[in-house]
Amino acid sequence: MIHNEIIHTLTDWIEQNLDKTLSIDEVAAKSGYSKWHLQRMFRTVTKQTLGGYIRERRLTLAAEALHKTQRPVFDIAMQYGYDSQQTFSRVFRKQFSQTPTAYRHSMRRQSLQRQHVYSFDCSENFASFAQRTNGECCPVINS
Repeated sequence: MIHNEIIHTLTDWIEQNLDKTLSIDEVAAKSGYSKWHLQRMFRTVTKQTLGGYIRERRLTLAAEALHKTQRPVFDIAMQYGYDSQQTFSRVFRKQFSQTPTAYRHSMRRQSLQRQHVYSFDCSENFASFAQRTNGECCPVINS
């Protein structure tokens, strides 16, 4: 049980520092455990490696930034600890099966499609329905 609490506290700290350079040595120093012991404990509790967890969280935040902002891919790569856009693109493609630019475009298309589906004008249909039912189902029209 104590390992769960230690890892929970540590993942909270990692989350707050994902935009900084985080090495496993730094995380181990923060935890007070040896690198070897921390990695073993982390994997036992989370079923994931410490390095894999950090990489996955950074990529998830980078994907969110790609979707929600117009910032250049290079800037996002730098923000989340990658030393080059090429390295970021390679790791991103491995995780999401597409390049960061392709991901950004596909997310925009999905957003536009969702907006199109929900952006229809129903006032004509509503008025027609209200006429057919003499407004009986619509208290606003009856008043």
